[in-house]
Amino acid sequence: MKNLIKTMVLACSIALAGCTGTTQNEANKELAPIPHLEKRGNVTQLIVEGKPYLALGIELTNSAASSREYMKPYWPQIKEAGVNTVLAVISWEMIEPEEGKFNFKPVDELIEDARANDLKLALLWFGSWKNGYTSYNPKWVKKDTKRFPLAYTKDGKQLSILSTVNQASWEADAKAYAATMKHIAEVDREEQTVIMMQINNEVGLHGYTRDYNPAAVEAFNSAVPQQLIDYLVANKENLLPETRKAWESQGCKTSGTWEEVFGKGDYTDESFMAWNYARYNNALAEAGKKEYAIPTFVNAWIVQPEDKHPGNYPAGGPQAHVHDFWRAGAPSIDILSPDIYLPDFPTIINMYARGGNPVFVPESRAGQGGAANAAYTIGQMGGIGYSPFGVEAKISNEDNKTFCEFYKQAGSAADIILEAQANGKISGTWVKALDPTKTKDELVMGNYKLVYELVSSGQRKGGAPQRLGGTYAPDAQGYAIAIQTADDEFLFLGSNIRVQFLPADGNGVVGLAKTTEGKFVDGEWIEGRWLNGDEVQLRYDLLPAADEGFSGQGLDFDKPTPKFIKVELYKY
Repeated sequence: MKNLIKTMVLACSIALAGCTGTTQNEANKELAPIPHLEKRGNVTQLIVEGKPYLALGIELTNSAASSREYMKPYWPQIKEAGVNTVLAVISWEMIEPEEGKFNFKPVDELIEDARANDLKLALLWFGSWKNGYTSYNPKWVKKDTKRFPLAYTKDGKQLSILSTVNQASWEADAKAYAATMKHIAEVDREEQTVIMMQINNEVGLHGYTRDYNPAAVEAFNSAVPQQLIDYLVANKENLLPETRKAWESQGCKTSGTWEEVFGKGDYTDESFMAWNYARYNNALAEAGKKEYAIPTFVNAWIVQPEDKHPGNYPAGGPQAHVHDFWRAGAPSIDILSPDIYLPDFPTIINMYARGGNPVFVPESRAGQGGAANAAYTIGQMGGIGYSPFGVEAKISNEDNKTFCEFYKQAGSAADIILEAQANGKISGTWVKALDPTKTKDELVMGNYKLVYELVSSGQRKGGAPQRLGGTYAPDAQGYAIAIQTADDEFLFLGSNIRVQFLPADGNGVVGLAKTTEGKFVDGEWIEGRWLNGDEVQLRYDLLPAADEGFSGQGLDFDKPTPKFIKVELYKY
């Protein structure tokens, strides 16, 4: 019955779209605020239906959402996996197969099916570019390279990539995107099924540091746009170090060509492309927000270890080192997001969080390592959410079991997690998740130092049996989210990890006053086992432990399946 009602609501919303704009706008006045980003404490959170929202997402494979029949068996599995948000592609070529004639059926079907399964959507607009290449644009755009010119190589060959400097291209893309946003507002303003939009995908130029289309060459040899100069001057003290270095190398000039202002070399070429991709994508975001101003993000194909220069990776995309050019050129885009498949997840995500950029990971891994990534994103980085790519057909597989369990557990405590983010009472750790050398971590929260260690074999060489040190479990990937619920009380969600405690000021020893397992049901903590004795005794070599400042007791998340433990601490 609930699903039938949702379907009827969507049908009525579509019917209302044919009514006058005044009638619809008057109805909207009584509705909750549309999805938006809001600064709460030191983090930026996504607000949906008037409340903070934690996006526990998956991104569908690129073509999945183009077929309702293909997706039919997967929606229930996705919901059962603990997912609450689906990132799904809508393509320009399907929305506007003929110029000026729009087909919103794919959008309506996605919204309807998501609602039927009580899921939210972040829609990915694949328009001018996907992974840097141009393939999701309509045939009438593809065939007219005179009206919609392509990027050029240095020797004058055309690439299958739309050039960024042509007004007709961005105007056509923006027109279709804006029409889509208007339609979404008409059919979804009340339900708020669609909560975010991604504009294009992993944009940037392949093969070359910059575009040699004649119009692009002319723009590169012309004066740096005043809008960018104004941004540099206004934000001089807060520029990223890469931007500051390039600008200062030329004496912080406030006029001149790109090479006169930033110097010659790859960084200047890439910055020029970043500016032009930013301006192009901002035209879409700006046009779309005039119709329905929900949050927008773009995603980056990040630099790979083997890449030597821009063009090995898409040059001009929203890479961390050119964020200033994106911020200056694309003020209507809210988040510059990384797609992270590399092992050093913490370093990369911290790079992308610089300058107050909100944290959202639209593409990464699933599995146990993905759960660790998600925990770090949410706990340590105060992230809006996380999404592994391309798992709709394998979300129920055994190798994703612990990932789904993390989503279920985190989802059950979402309100508490979000409040802790806003209050600065949350942290996260990531040990040997995808980096075999990282087996330990330390974090300070309040009056306590949290000492983390990956699960081990249970035998330390030359000492008494214990559950720290020794040989670390070879396949273990560990993580934990810690929430400080009172001065001396913490709630942990952890997996494959053990936790000891030290006083932050170095005085005294920390003991466990009360330790309990539990779970959240409808947002309420349900207490389980009281843990003591063997369940909390991590070390039996008490004299060496005391010399190191430890009590010997701690928390044991000894399995890949995550669980909650609440602990009250005391000092002696």
